[in-house]
Formats: sequence, C-alpha cells, structure tokens
Amino acid sequence: MSSDPAAIRRFAIAIDGPAASGKSTVAKEIAKRLGLVMVNSGEMYRAVTWKALQENIDSSDSAAVVAMLGRIDIQCGEIGMSSTCTIDGENPSDELRSEAVNSNVSAISAIPEVRALLTTLQRNYLDRTSIIMEGRDIGSVVFPDTPFKIYVDADQAVRNARRSDAGEADSVHERDTADSTRKNAPLVIADGAVVLDNSHHTVESAVEAAIAILKQQGLPDIYLS
Repeated sequence: MSSDPAAIRRFAIAIDGPAASGKSTVAKEIAKRLGLVMVNSGEMYRAVTWKALQENIDSSDSAAVVAMLGRIDIQCGEIGMSSTCTIDGENPSDELRSEAVNSNVSAISAIPEVRALLTTLQRNYLDRTSIIMEGRDIGSVVFPDTPFKIYVDADQAVRNARRSDAGEADSVHERDTADSTRKNAPLVIADGAVVLDNSHHTVESAVEAAIAILKQQGLPDIYLS
C-alpha cells in the first residue's frame, strides 16, 4: 500500500459473515451514515466468475481460470460512495446475481490465485480513501490489522428465507460449507471481531448495533457526530 503519510489517517472497517446474513445491507447503510466508500468484495469474485462463464471455462478447472487471469484486465474503483469492478472495460452489473454465477462463485473463490489477485486489489482501496468492506475474509485476511471488525451472522432458517425472497435458489448450507472448508482464506470469525446476530434486527436496529460496536472499537469521533 501507499507510503503517503496521509494513509495513516485512512482506515478500513471489515464486515464479514455468511451468505444472506444481511452484511451487505448493514455495510451499505453504515457507509451512508459515516460517509465512507462501501466496497462489496463479493462482487469482485462474482465478476471473475461471470468472466469465466463468458469464456466457457469450467469453474472446477483452476488452471484455466488462472490462465484467464493473466489475459484479462480487472479494474476496481468507485463511483460516488460505491465500489465498481469492470473486466476488460465491461461491467456485468445485474448478471452478477444470475443463477449460473451463484452456482459457480464458491468454486472460483476457492482458487488461491484468484484470492491473491483480488486481495491485492481490495487492499489498494486504502491508497485512496477510507472504506467499509464486506465479505468473508476481510477481517481475517484482507485487513487483519484493522481494529474495526464485525461478523454479521443470522440463523440458517432466516438466511434461507432471505435468499429465497431475493430470488436466489442456492442453499445457504452449501455456501456455508464451501466457504468455511476451503483451504485458502476460509470463512471464520476474525480475531478481534464482534459478532452481531442479525436474525431478528430491522435494518435500522442492526445499523445502530453495528455503530455501537464500532464506537467501542475506537472509531474516530468525527465519524460518529
């Protein structure tokens, strides 16, 4: 990352958790409250998965996926307060939530070279601005030294219902198993993270609970005023 002295004032808030726990919604609303850029790391993995499918690459063929990484151009940035991710100048946007991407993203995400490349791109955000980033390994791998870590969880039945309401048919149990058992950067509760049970919160109450956690973790007062 940058050696710019201004970078000392930049920080990352890590929001981790399993599928359909509500971490994306909570992170987005916290970003609005605090005036931070919100980075959805999962969309980066979905974008790579989308590109692999576009090139008819089997998600289980890690060698082919790694070869693809060497010939594509991934650009991660932000528009306003939201992160962006394009591949070869294309933004797949709504296609990131397709059934095909949902079915293959866990396999693509487990490839070490994919995680290494995207982890570097994720860390590069701090060269420009403070951020709130949500994902599955943000507090444990991407920003292990940040003091601001929340693990958003929810009961499996609640998460299944949320997944269904969003029109996504894949099982959260299958996603949990894939994310938690992969060898590279598995889903874990990071050291120093506070668990926020989001099973029965409203969006508003979940955000208030998360803000209270961040305050306890020492978030600068200027962001809490």
